[in-house]
Amino acid sequence: MTQKLLIIGASRGIGLETVRAALAANYSVRAFARNISKITLAHENLEKVSGDALNADHIKRALEGIDVVIQTLGVSVNLQMVTGPINLFSNATRVLVSNMERAKMKRLIAVTGFGSGHDGRRLIPPLQRIGFEIFLGRVYSDKNIQENLIKASSLDWTIVRPGILTSGKTTGDYYILVKPENWRNGLISRADVADFIVKQIDNPTHIKQTPVLVGSFRFPHI
Repeated sequence: MTQKLLIIGASRGIGLETVRAALAANYSVRAFARNISKITLAHENLEKVSGDALNADHIKRALEGIDVVIQTLGVSVNLQMVTGPINLFSNATRVLVSNMERAKMKRLIAVTGFGSGHDGRRLIPPLQRIGFEIFLGRVYSDKNIQENLIKASSLDWTIVRPGILTSGKTTGDYYILVKPENWRNGLISRADVADFIVKQIDNPTHIKQTPVLVGSFRFPHI
């Protein structure tokens, strides 16, 4: 029986690429986004649902009949990223996790980023960390809370931490770095991140892990 996926944040970026990759892999997809009209894809296995990831009723309805949840939240680049506050990731994750647990659902694949988590943030080189803290510090502080909420849950979770995102095509040529001593930053296309996500749907290898994804092009260490 084909599994049905809920992809949250499906209208752009990694979410939209994951919709494409999941449909190509013959999964049934429920695409959930606030601006669902931005999804111009049409497919017999695609259901488009408009909703707010912060609204518990919207999420509860979106979870009905779902086997696997993929959370790909993002924020627009604007002044608030620097001035704050940012709480989308943590607040939406509280809503999602509580509703999944209440519905006795298990599998969650969530995307955060390289530098998320206290274990990941300390690996950013000192010179890079200055700019990171100025422009992305508030975003990633909230992603830290997001990750902690997921890790504290009863779900079978995988937290995906991609490096610097590009708009390239799917290559399949990327590294999956699981051990902290191997973690490093690098470039990777959103399509390759989506490729990895879809491959985890029926694969338990990375459950309760936080793999870092980077492409084969090595990002200079400064």
